[in-house]
Amino acid sequence: MFGLLSLGCVLLAHNVAGFYLPGAAPHDYEPGEKVDLFVNALTPTFANEEHAKLKSLINYDYYNSAFHFCQPEGGPKAQPERLGSILFGDRIFNSPFDIKMLEDGGVCKRLCTVTDISLEDSKFINERIREDYALNWLVDGLPAAEKKVDNKTGDVFYDMGFNLGIDDGEFYVNPALNNHYDILLEYHTPAPGSHRVVGVVVWPSSRGGDQTGDVSCDSHTPPLLLDQNTPNTVTYTYRITWSESSTPWATRWDNYLRIFDPKIHWFNLINSIFFVVFLCVMVSMILLRAVSRDISRYNAMDLSEDVQEDFGWKLVHGEVFRSPRYSLMLSMFVGNGAQLCAMTGVTLVFALFGFLSPSNRGSIATVMMVCWTFFGGVSGYIASRVYASLGGTEKRKLAFLTATILPTVIFAIVFLLNLFLIMAGSSGAVPFGTLLLIVFLWFGISAPLSAVGSYYGAKHGGVSHPVRVNPIPRQIPAKPKYLEPWATTIFSGVLPFGAATVELHYVMSSLFASKAYYAFGFLALTAGVVALTTATITILFTYFILCAEEYRWHWRAFLAGGGSAIWVFCYGIVYWLTQISTSSGSSFVLYLGYLVLMSVLVFLMTGSIGFLAAYWAVLRLYSKIRVD
Repeated sequence: MFGLLSLGCVLLAHNVAGFYLPGAAPHDYEPGEKVDLFVNALTPTFANEEHAKLKSLINYDYYNSAFHFCQPEGGPKAQPERLGSILFGDRIFNSPFDIKMLEDGGVCKRLCTVTDISLEDSKFINERIREDYALNWLVDGLPAAEKKVDNKTGDVFYDMGFNLGIDDGEFYVNPALNNHYDILLEYHTPAPGSHRVVGVVVWPSSRGGDQTGDVSCDSHTPPLLLDQNTPNTVTYTYRITWSESSTPWATRWDNYLRIFDPKIHWFNLINSIFFVVFLCVMVSMILLRAVSRDISRYNAMDLSEDVQEDFGWKLVHGEVFRSPRYSLMLSMFVGNGAQLCAMTGVTLVFALFGFLSPSNRGSIATVMMVCWTFFGGVSGYIASRVYASLGGTEKRKLAFLTATILPTVIFAIVFLLNLFLIMAGSSGAVPFGTLLLIVFLWFGISAPLSAVGSYYGAKHGGVSHPVRVNPIPRQIPAKPKYLEPWATTIFSGVLPFGAATVELHYVMSSLFASKAYYAFGFLALTAGVVALTTATITILFTYFILCAEEYRWHWRAFLAGGGSAIWVFCYGIVYWLTQISTSSGSSFVLYLGYLVLMSVLVFLMTGSIGFLAAYWAVLRLYSKIRVD
């Protein structure tokens, strides 16, 4: 199904070559027209060396007073941003760069001269250089990048962002500040007198020497080292170079959005698909043979003693649909997980069809928030129907908790992490007004929709069960250790996690190392494989549990489905140990907080998939037998 969807996306892309999404239409510049350069927050990145580690998780505002960057006349002005862009730490402002289309090419210009940089600020800047912070600029929606070469393929690509300074080699102890920028602007001319920006490349360099004399872009000057014992003066300069390109505006992102070593993605995906098909066939054969034999035996008309004696999963036919403990909590978890699954699925569909253009910064997070808000009815409906099927009676309590508990927990975690960001002086802290908007979306729109969904779910009622529940519960015999809840939770999560390991690495690099992720085709296929694997494994373990005469399968199915979240959390710890190197307590708390939040969301989604799949299998199983 996902393969057909991807093929459809490709065919659609060929048929809509002249179609532009809202907010993503090209801007045609006339010669001499002003080209705005916007600045974004400084972000930590991996150093340009093998086995490099991320040294911080804190973003800083470009106009943070400690950096002393040049400011435009009248002060910096914040640019309007989308909700998702704000949540992911974008803080975009105007800049003092004077750029006009096809003018001043090759001319060295002074941006400004900053005097009396204090000792504390010099130390602050040097520390950020040692932590490999990168500057992020935007020109006509394109990020400024450094042009690099892939060592494996030899292909040239654009790496978004460029270094604040130099801290490798001889500058390891005393880093050099990059105070000169050679800016290459590539443009395409679709019609005479009309030009479009299709590439932005920056070569930063450190130019020391006299910082108060005439402007010079001489590259033979010694690097600029900030003295941490005396006040410093820094002159920032830049030079614009215009280069005509044959790249059309519609494909200008191709140089930026590059999948490194796609063979890894394909190998992991093909291997996962092959494995999940093999697993499904194997499980289907086991269950089909075992269940068919059992059903034929139970339904046989022979009245001999051997045939009439029940064993295995039929022994618990009078208990299997008994209401579990904490059924309200289980129903609430399943409803919230279904809402998350719906949100993820719709977001991936939008991404596959190209509606989430990289030029629309934060569009993915925005769509996720909107989908989460308007899919509140899904959580209420699913939770209400599951609760009714489990024999629950506190419908109003369920409706209230389903609509409020998960948003409250998420908001509490995000609010606490936001306090740490504020104390660390990070620009990634979400503004108070944005937090109020999120509260309104969740509790003003999503909660009422969840209540409406709960009403209709209760109106439709629960699923009818094929067998009756005995008035007196039967005794549960001892079962093998591998069927204990903790064991099934751990073992069942191995295969779904294994199918998602490669994509998980790239997603985490995107979240914590500011790396752009755009392999949505691979991600969608991987998500489908994970969902199918989770459902299959949960059905298999549920069958084993019932064969062991353990009828309390409801929570075990949910835990078995959500077992991959444990491995996601463990992988997050390994990622911290192998990819991140920082002694900052704030960075550790932020990473741990976001990792816990991500693991909880994965647990709810996969747990819901496992529970619903197991419920369907149990209903099908017991509807095929004849019970006296």
